[in-house]
Amino acid sequence: MKQDVLLNAGWIDYVFVLIYFVFVIGIGWMLKSRAKTGEDFFLSGRSIPSWITSLAFLSANLGALEVLGMAANGAEYGWMTTHFYWIGAVPAMLFLGLYMMPFYYVSRVRSVPEYLKYRFNEATRGLNAISFAIMTVLVSGISLYSMALIFQVLVGWSINVSVLVSALVVLIYVGLGGLTSSIYNEVIQFFLIWLGLLLIPILGLHELGGWDAMIQRLPESFGHLWAGLDHPEHNAMGIHWLGVVLGLGFVLSFGYWTTDFLVVQRAFAARDLRSAQLTPIYASLWKMLVPFLVIIPGLIAAVLFHNLGKPGGPSYNLALPLLMERYYPPGMLGLGLTAMLASFMSGMAGNVTAFTTVWTYDIYQAYIKKDASDEHYVKMGRWAVVIGVLISIGTAYLAAGYPSVMDYMQMLFSIFNAPLFATFLMGMFWKRATPWGGFWGLVSGTAGALLLNVALPEHFFTSPQEGNFWRAWWAWVITVAVTVIVSLFTKPKTEEELKGLVYGTTPLPSYQGWKWYQRPGWVAVVATALLVGLNWYFW
Repeated sequence: MKQDVLLNAGWIDYVFVLIYFVFVIGIGWMLKSRAKTGEDFFLSGRSIPSWITSLAFLSANLGALEVLGMAANGAEYGWMTTHFYWIGAVPAMLFLGLYMMPFYYVSRVRSVPEYLKYRFNEATRGLNAISFAIMTVLVSGISLYSMALIFQVLVGWSINVSVLVSALVVLIYVGLGGLTSSIYNEVIQFFLIWLGLLLIPILGLHELGGWDAMIQRLPESFGHLWAGLDHPEHNAMGIHWLGVVLGLGFVLSFGYWTTDFLVVQRAFAARDLRSAQLTPIYASLWKMLVPFLVIIPGLIAAVLFHNLGKPGGPSYNLALPLLMERYYPPGMLGLGLTAMLASFMSGMAGNVTAFTTVWTYDIYQAYIKKDASDEHYVKMGRWAVVIGVLISIGTAYLAAGYPSVMDYMQMLFSIFNAPLFATFLMGMFWKRATPWGGFWGLVSGTAGALLLNVALPEHFFTSPQEGNFWRAWWAWVITVAVTVIVSLFTKPKTEEELKGLVYGTTPLPSYQGWKWYQRPGWVAVVATALLVGLNWYFW
């Protein structure tokens, strides 16, 4: 059935989109000469300053689900959606920068699975490499499908055309310039997203008479973070505060931000350890601002469009496009469309570059061709970009089979990231964790997560979100328990073998003499104070 077009874009709007396509491909072409060696192509030569890597770190995550999915969640659940940004991201980002990045960076590993090889064994590395590659192309498909769905509604592009055009652009600029091209494009995309969408919350709040006037026209729980979480029936999301803290704030958050190579890879590209540590910490400051860009529009839409999400009315996923149609004239509409396109492509490109590195180093080099030249692996990396994009096109149609791509995404994280975080936590902070303890813990946790999704489907919980939070928590518990039990009966590595890999075997860096805003610890203190203050103010 043909989809009605919501926005009638004019020629000036398409000019904006065309300029954007040309620009990102041009960056890939210009940076092609800087991607000759494996370290250049996969890790940007570890030469990029922290302010750039921090924006890329955040932009790689600021994809389709962030912009459209969180605006939709804001319209459906209210301000408590902000938990995904604050407690669901910032503590984990600070923990990564302060405590985990020193081990990642000092060990000079090229990927997250490679760290697992040195800390545990080859079997653990192989298991994580395969599971991560699968998850990455599934998530990349979500970005492609989400973009295609929205552009079909916005400007009348078909699903097939939207998927193929965006996939082709990502293929060209990542294939030419590798991670460096992806990072610099992500920085540009970050500013484009803010420039293209910031007017919506400003104009919307002005029309509604400000924050307080808007909240008065919404359900009671919509204006608070924590009030109403004492019982699932007291909030629209149907969750309890304990599920938020344990499932989202601890397991899902730390599992994503500290072990998902999609975002961690950006910190690997930093020019030194201090810059690598500052990458997620600086990014956390920006992360706290994102709800004002994407969730407030959802609240505005919930007030202005009374049939939103109702039978016969527009989907919650159209909250942001409906506001663009309301506020943006021709020309500005093109800027808004370009911002949305940038968000889709940054998410997909981040997944493709992560897939390329893991495939080339942790699967192809490890198990297929071990002793090839560096030039050979760069060529394989470029072919892996093609492979990753083609598979992502297929998984885009797989994502189309799920009623909520946001719930689908959280389900994937509960299966893949929750057990992995438990393995990393035990490996980095418990010297007694053995190679086979790590392997069987990860196997058990991943298998347990799959079984929990089958044995405890959505109807067992008040809401899909509550189910994802609790399944993630129990998958983490299974991984920890099995790791401890197996480790007590198997032989650990020696202190010398663990040097540079485990807390207590490697001295942490000191940055005495640097200005406070250049020291990871002090910047983290500022971020923590801001986080506490925001949670208190919006309680």
